[in-house]
Amino acid sequence: MGKMKQENEQGASCAAPPRQSTRQMCKRLFLVILASVVMSANIQSFVDAGGLFPGGFTGLTLLIQRSAQEFAGIALPFTIINFALNAVPAVISFKLIGKRFTLYSCLAIVLTSILTDLIPPIQITNDVLLVCIFGGIFNGLSISLCLLGGATSGGTDFISVALSERLGVDAWNYIFFGNCVMLAVAGLLFGWDKALYSIIFQFTSTQVVHMLDLRFKHTTLFIISNCAMEIYEKIKDTTNHGATLFRGTGLYNGEERDMIYSVISGDQVKQITRAVHEIDPHAFINILKTDQVAGNFYRRPHD
Repeated sequence: MGKMKQENEQGASCAAPPRQSTRQMCKRLFLVILASVVMSANIQSFVDAGGLFPGGFTGLTLLIQRSAQEFAGIALPFTIINFALNAVPAVISFKLIGKRFTLYSCLAIVLTSILTDLIPPIQITNDVLLVCIFGGIFNGLSISLCLLGGATSGGTDFISVALSERLGVDAWNYIFFGNCVMLAVAGLLFGWDKALYSIIFQFTSTQVVHMLDLRFKHTTLFIISNCAMEIYEKIKDTTNHGATLFRGTGLYNGEERDMIYSVISGDQVKQITRAVHEIDPHAFINILKTDQVAGNFYRRPHD
């Protein structure tokens, strides 16, 4: 296909992230509050109606709460148990992930806990399978809203983000298998029908998060354009990622063309493709899903 010359290495920029504007902070706050409302309403409707255990520390909180009520006749508030379970993960998150990320996450934990105690039970349907599917969808949506707002709903989400941050892997499926262990305990105590339905609930939730959370997914871009340097500067300034420039010959008309190769985060694809077409409306972009990268890849800090 002609000669190709590599001119720029795909790498990571060491530039510090810009300070958050008031608009960004308000957006994060809104998303965290919305996620907390959705999660607490979901717990008091679908989760409670089906007697399900959502997995994670929310499920563990419900397991402890229901066990205390069933076997000791003690009504424990959701808030106190949830606070106690999340204390250690929050401290670890504060040290490993970031201060603002942890503070927003703690806000989500506090709001979810208080709202769960305040919102009365809401019965939407008695069909357990519908409860599992739609409850799982809303649970995954609330977690995704938290992640979009630069926070988590706490508990195992702290662990998942820490694994993704440190190892660069999509850890949600690993968390799902961990939740299955907790659900096995619930099955021994309260019957296997609830535990097995809870696995369906948790699987649905995990798949929703896996679909909506694009931050730790990688996407490879091959961009053919005559405005290579302008496009590269836009990629670098917007994403802090580098690029590689190949020069070759188009076989259709024999003209020399430039091709930019870059790997960026999945949640930046739409922004970059729009910017590329603003620079060069005739640019051809090939977007490829990348399962894993090894080497120097810039990861945006949460704070």
